[in-house]
Amino acid sequence: MINFRYHLVSLAAVLLALGVGIVLGSGPLDDARTPLSSSDDKAGADPALTSFEDGYADRTGAPLLNGVLDGKTVVLLTTPDARADEVSGIVADLKQSGATVTGTLTLTTKLLDPANRQFAEGVAQQAAGDEDAVSGAGDGYGRVGAAIARAYVGEGALDEAGSTIASAFTEGDLVSTEKAPTTRASLALVITGPGTSDAAKGQGEIIAQLSTALAAPGEGAVVSGPSSSSEDGGVVAAVRGGDAAASVSTVDVTDSAAGRVVVALALAQQADGTVGSWGTSRSADGALPR
Repeated sequence: MINFRYHLVSLAAVLLALGVGIVLGSGPLDDARTPLSSSDDKAGADPALTSFEDGYADRTGAPLLNGVLDGKTVVLLTTPDARADEVSGIVADLKQSGATVTGTLTLTTKLLDPANRQFAEGVAQQAAGDEDAVSGAGDGYGRVGAAIARAYVGEGALDEAGSTIASAFTEGDLVSTEKAPTTRASLALVITGPGTSDAAKGQGEIIAQLSTALAAPGEGAVVSGPSSSSEDGGVVAAVRGGDAAASVSTVDVTDSAAGRVVVALALAQQADGTVGSWGTSRSADGALPR
């Protein structure tokens, strides 16, 4: 009988192989511009290899995921360049792990444009009123993140204060909701894209401040993205390189099926009080949580 340890070692081996680029003699994944399973670049990937990688993750991921997030709730926040297939794959793995996704929010380009910082901060302050969690969060995107967290992260259903904040951010075109949460979540997951477009550049520090605030009221936050997101200028790189790294976990392999398994495992670690950095060789804590 193949045991749990075998599956863990096998998945780690696949991730490490991807990270150092030894799969079929390819170059390093860290330097690749065509992720294995991105919706935007499938034409550049070997479909046979992609099929194998997806199938392998399906078989080896289930024993790792089953029950690791039982009873946990997760709110998803995506950036405009997040890839739909990566988001849907992560959602499927979260469900496999026992988590409930409370809703999906998209942080709009208006929110993530530094030129609109004062507007976003004003919306946050006016909507939150005298909420200590928001007014005491300082200035800038820390206050904006605290307002979003007040609405969507914590315990229980959205109350009147949370609903007011949610409506203000939606009406201000700062957040759009594909599936609007009706209850707050214990964990927050930010899913970003490759960050290579002009619009996406420079968003890393904003996401770092937002995610730090999102981590505070619940059991923590994870920021995830494809391998390019941990390169210089990427969102994951910005989170890892600043103060956010002390409270926010990161994963930089959402462009592989095995990597999306790691996102759920990172959330489980965060819920247990462990902050880490997992994924490619640029990740301080290795391929996946131990």
